[in-house]
Amino acid sequence: MKQISAKSKIIVAIIILVIVIGAAIVGTKGFNFDIRSQASQKVELYLEKSFEISDIKQITNEVFGNQPVLIQKVEVYGDQVSITSKEITDEQKQSLVEKINEKYETELKAEDIDVESIPHTKLRDIAKPYVLPLIISTVAILVYIGIRFYKLGIMKTILKVSGIVVLAETILLALIAITRFPIGRYTLPLILFVYLVTMLGITIKLENKLKNDNTEEKE
Repeated sequence: MKQISAKSKIIVAIIILVIVIGAAIVGTKGFNFDIRSQASQKVELYLEKSFEISDIKQITNEVFGNQPVLIQKVEVYGDQVSITSKEITDEQKQSLVEKINEKYETELKAEDIDVESIPHTKLRDIAKPYVLPLIISTVAILVYIGIRFYKLGIMKTILKVSGIVVLAETILLALIAITRFPIGRYTLPLILFVYLVTMLGITIKLENKLKNDNTEEKE
């Protein structure tokens, strides 16, 4: 029976620890969503003139302090700004309008501006467009792997590949939870990148094993 080295035992222990800690954080705090995906509030201000995001950012820094803020140009002509933050109080809205009026010589009134509440976007809603294409791709890849490496054992190889991919993605999600990396536009590309790299690494390793087995048979 093949002995497990001390180094392998340490690696396995670290992986288990990372997954357990990640699961505990997800269970208690959940994932950390960026401002685009978390429950937030938004105001849109019509300035009637072009503006620079950096200037609006300076104003929002004064109004919201360290509170995360997303600033976007809304209209094609670049004369309307959308400001999103986790919470926009009446006092913050009033202060924001006053500073905008002072900066751009506008005559906006706080009572005429509505604060729109944006619901939280769940992780499954972000992932939904990717699920079906990923399932189809994975099935196709596993079929190829089963045919290409049938000499290594079809079911054994497919189960091994599936297990490694699931483990890699689980570790990634655990690390995202632990580091509080914001769930947003970069999350799915990162997950897909790890998926592709894992699949590529497994395929290369299987190719080398098959090549070595064929060489041994010839000898």
